[in-house]
Amino acid sequence: MIIIAKNKVEITGINTSEINVLNNEEKKELFKKLKNGDKQARNKLAEGNLKLVLSILKRYQNRTDNMDDLFQIGCVGLMKAIDNFDLSHDVKFSTYAVPLILGEIRRYLRDNSNLRVSRSIKDLAYKILKLKEEHFMTSGYELTNEAVAKKLGVEEIDVIIALDAMKDPVSMFEPIYNDGGDTIYLEDQIESKKDKCTNWDLVISLNDAIKDLKEKEKMIITERYLIGKTQMEIAEEIGISQAQVSRLEKGGIENIKRKMM
Repeated sequence: MIIIAKNKVEITGINTSEINVLNNEEKKELFKKLKNGDKQARNKLAEGNLKLVLSILKRYQNRTDNMDDLFQIGCVGLMKAIDNFDLSHDVKFSTYAVPLILGEIRRYLRDNSNLRVSRSIKDLAYKILKLKEEHFMTSGYELTNEAVAKKLGVEEIDVIIALDAMKDPVSMFEPIYNDGGDTIYLEDQIESKKDKCTNWDLVISLNDAIKDLKEKEKMIITERYLIGKTQMEIAEEIGISQAQVSRLEKGGIENIKRKMM
């Protein structure tokens, strides 16, 4: 069992204060041995970097009750980093390993979250994350959203939306500031709508503008922004290219803007 206290981490059967921490030179030597087929070097690298996993787990101590599972998932990310690390990347192992450990943990939390996300958005997000991870493992640096969009044949905004949709939810009662006095929570910064009237004129104008769109424009706008489909999915559905869907979407948005001015 893992217990995370304020200044220490306890694992049943392991005294974490006695876990060996490798210095950079020791890591380099072990990676050289691992490259030459020394399996013991792999084990020593794993044991010598357990504290890296534990330090990351501290960020998630209030987000799950099962820290044991999260520790195992973090170790999967650590082993992935060890197996793919290349000394020629000219970066510290910890710099390379942290994104992979975090990636495994976040993927686990997303897959076990009660928050419902559109299947099409989730599928796109997984493709993006897989592409970024594979590129990072081979090159040592992460692809930009723009580069990812080009490789997947989607708009950059689709990449941003998909990644945002898969972020961990934040509690309204999450403390965001404390200067020694009263704590400010996220809910304190959320605008209250109770005493405000809905701008019905705007809603009616928007509905009218959408109704006046051409059928393809209306369908694309609806499926993109209400259902959450990607341009590629819509293109396959109606038998046109993704570029044509993009043009129709932009045209529809421009028509809506013009009618609402």
